[in-house]
Amino acid sequence: MRILHTSDWHLGRIFHGVHLTDDQSYILDQFVKLVGDTRPDVILIAGDIYDRSVPPAEAVKLLDETLSSILLDFGVPIVMIAGNHDSPERLGFGTRLLARQGLHLIGQLQGLTPVVLHDSHGPVYFCPLPYAEPAVVREILADPEAVDHERAMYSLVNRTVKTLPPDARKVAIAHAFVAGGEASESERPLSVGGTGTVDASCFQPFHYTALGHLHQSQNNGDNIRYAGSLMKYSFSESAHTKSVTLAEMDGTGKTALKEICLTPRRDVRCLEGFIKDILTGPQNGESREDYLMVTLQDTGAVLDAIGKLREVYPNVLHIERPHLTSGGELRGPGGDHRRLSEIDLFSSFFEQVTGAPLDDGQAGAFTETVEGLYRKEREARP
Repeated sequence: MRILHTSDWHLGRIFHGVHLTDDQSYILDQFVKLVGDTRPDVILIAGDIYDRSVPPAEAVKLLDETLSSILLDFGVPIVMIAGNHDSPERLGFGTRLLARQGLHLIGQLQGLTPVVLHDSHGPVYFCPLPYAEPAVVREILADPEAVDHERAMYSLVNRTVKTLPPDARKVAIAHAFVAGGEASESERPLSVGGTGTVDASCFQPFHYTALGHLHQSQNNGDNIRYAGSLMKYSFSESAHTKSVTLAEMDGTGKTALKEICLTPRRDVRCLEGFIKDILTGPQNGESREDYLMVTLQDTGAVLDAIGKLREVYPNVLHIERPHLTSGGELRGPGGDHRRLSEIDLFSSFFEQVTGAPLDDGQAGAFTETVEGLYRKEREARP
């Protein structure tokens, strides 16, 4: 069984004010060509198909064109689940009708059933585990023990596996943060008041687990794999090499993995140096059109720095001037504030304003409020 695993397309993404639809269309054209070249038996898309729960029309059109090309031109079945950025109800619309054409869209937990495909060795059970908050799992599965993401995942896995033949080849498609995974700035946290992580042991029953959520391609144990995002969605991902994963499963369930890299229309890069040196232009064959964050080492005044830089690099999106902030005092949790959680940032702010640390009750109220906002955002305006 040849399995092409991808995730985190984030269609409709806006990056520092730039709409990325054309860039996403460019990379998805490569993906469709790759499907034709590799001829997989199934494609798994492990969540965060869209960047928000109500995607813009151009993102919906791009997804429609991409999936239609795969199904009509190559006839490869697709199993696609909702991630934490997606609306489960919208993504799963028409799933029973579309499944007859080979497109299996799984957003909600009600009626979860494996997708069964066959090769020369027999059936393979593809088990969708779409993203769901613990409160939703508790309600739908009537499991009071599902109080956090890890126990909710155990509950979903146990419910799914008990319906399968014990010696069957099993593949999970899940959207989760497995403990030990390498995160980046562009991933929305799954939990405000806790880690939101699950242990890799949740997926022990499966021969292969196709994961989504983390944007860096990586393994998290034997046969547990993040394919990573198709594109770089933050400057913290500038060193990533984006790819999809081709998994080949034999008759015993043993899986061999291969990364297949994709080339974006524009790269996401970080430049650092003095402005006079940067203005000499790209080095080592790099493109002027790439999306750039520039860190200037100049200590003196630089008149219209972004205007000058954009004459050479038209897609400079962000400039940093470290010397302008190096003399300031960073209070609260140390390090880059962009890497801190909401609760850490608010705790620091609260202590600076009131002079007293945040107590457990106040922290709980803040966490409940922010998580409520995240839930509402899933069905919010575009």
